[in-house]
Amino acid sequence: MQAESRLELAHLSKRYGQTTAVDRIDLKIAGGSYCCLLGPSGCGKTSTLRMIAGHELASDGDILLGGRNITALPAAARGSAMMFQSYALFPHLSALDNVAFSLKMRGVGKAERHKKAAELLERVSLGHLAQRKPAELSGGQQQRVALARALITEPKVLLLDEPLSALDPFLRIRMRAELKAWQKTLGMTFVHVTHSQEEAMALADQVVVMNHGRIEQDAAPHALFNNPKTEFVARFMGGHNVIPTSLGLTAVRADKTRLSRTSMPAGDTVLDATVQGVEYQGTYVLLTLASEPVPEFSVVLPEAQFDAAPWQPGERACAHWDPTDIHLLAA
Repeated sequence: MQAESRLELAHLSKRYGQTTAVDRIDLKIAGGSYCCLLGPSGCGKTSTLRMIAGHELASDGDILLGGRNITALPAAARGSAMMFQSYALFPHLSALDNVAFSLKMRGVGKAERHKKAAELLERVSLGHLAQRKPAELSGGQQQRVALARALITEPKVLLLDEPLSALDPFLRIRMRAELKAWQKTLGMTFVHVTHSQEEAMALADQVVVMNHGRIEQDAAPHALFNNPKTEFVARFMGGHNVIPTSLGLTAVRADKTRLSRTSMPAGDTVLDATVQGVEYQGTYVLLTLASEPVPEFSVVLPEAQFDAAPWQPGERACAHWDPTDIHLLAA
């Protein structure tokens, strides 16, 4: 299954008239892994997903699934299934008939398609709600119906277009855990588009950060957060400060940044600043500071450390870093 579900994009491009949405990207996604395409609006992540699904035609390049070139195939013949942001459930159909719909379109008999749909609803713990219509289901239950519907065709890769964005924060966290568990249980490849850094870090084995139609960095979450390659990645992922030094731009994590009320010798790892804002975040306090070379940067202090010596807006501070915590960014 893993060999059959490995995905490769080779020099893939998408143009809309004179606008290039995806610019010759190369990407390999291991079979059976969870990959998140991450980036701001307009970065090309959704266009990439739609090309994989067959809902958009590639302008150039190739899409291979399990070593088979699927670039020119219709969506139904690719071995992929799409789970949309809105879930796109038919409001007049029951959960059972929503799940069975694609088999109906393929001419599968009613008894057979209902049997398979019922099995999938049981798998996502919704067997007891098979006869309910979408309006009678919660957001999380609708998502599970959409997942079961996507799985009924036995795809090799499941494509998810911001599937959690419409959920409230509590349900989003719960459904995140369910998605990850389903992916592990099914052993299939998930490709998930999101603009949420937190979501990508929580779910993915592989995070692909996109910007202006190109891939800025492709790495495991831990490597991406601790070793951003570019200024864009460091800023977009959050939790980093980008500091100019004699060596060029460097990134340092906000939780590795230290503050002192005592002046220290000048150098690349020392910055005189003024506290601009103080925000209590529960287990930590987020301070926003400004200096002449860096208009805004952040410091994260553990709650107990802040309480022992609180900072106030307007106070002067000396920010400093251990040289080993500074990461040089690509030019």
